[in-house]
Amino acid sequence: MSQHMIPAEGPTEKIRVLAADSTRMSSQLLAEALAQDRQFEVTGIEPKGASILEAVAHKKPHVLLVSSVLEESATLGFDLTRQVSASYPETRVVLLMDTSSRTAVVEAFRCGAQGVFSRTESSKSLAKCINNVYQGQVWASSVELRYLLDAFRESEPMQLVDSRGEAILSKREQDVVRCVAEGLSNREIASRLKLTEHTVKNYLFRIFDKLGVSSRVEVVLYVFRLRKEMGAGLSDNQCVHCFRVYEGAEGKSGNTPIAVKRAVDTVKEPRRSRG
Repeated sequence: MSQHMIPAEGPTEKIRVLAADSTRMSSQLLAEALAQDRQFEVTGIEPKGASILEAVAHKKPHVLLVSSVLEESATLGFDLTRQVSASYPETRVVLLMDTSSRTAVVEAFRCGAQGVFSRTESSKSLAKCINNVYQGQVWASSVELRYLLDAFRESEPMQLVDSRGEAILSKREQDVVRCVAEGLSNREIASRLKLTEHTVKNYLFRIFDKLGVSSRVEVVLYVFRLRKEMGAGLSDNQCVHCFRVYEGAEGKSGNTPIAVKRAVDTVKEPRRSRG
């Protein structure tokens, strides 16, 4: 990967990034490349599961950039993403992918990744990817997003009302879902709704269980599907801005609200595995 990154405008607070590529050397090179962008505070770490989890717990990074292949295992990166998403929800994960196959992309998001970044893409788009994920957006190419939407469409329908015909989610749970769709962190949701972070986490656990989903990405797609039922308080633009779709080998990025809105009109969420 090239070590020449283009500095981009970002938040005043530096974005704390942990970089764990497939080897120790590539992790260090990746960290040095990203560190040239002054909006980042980057640490390269040993690409081993235990070391990564320890570093996440100690450094509390905003974004974990991690290879899907770790310790010569093609599945460890996905397993690690699931663990980080469950135990450290404030840390957003971007998976570095050797291949953007449909199976790998869908599994990445189901494990809780906020973005997938193909090694075939230009390195200068990596800074944009990290910045957008930090802001609560989901990073995927148009092809990768199509994989995700197709997988949801092919899944069995979600039950939207209970046996009495009432909405599955309470009004307060819908408030939390709106905040998730805006890309807010648990802390930001707590501040807006005047709740504790612990209460927000409990709401999210109940929401995931009721909807049969396992990640915030799936919750955002649920919002797309039910935006009318949830009222005018959540606009299409608020939903759409969570998705950052990039096109072309040079990683040109931009929002595509019309394409995304049409694609999600018939989205059906996957049931969470009970195994």
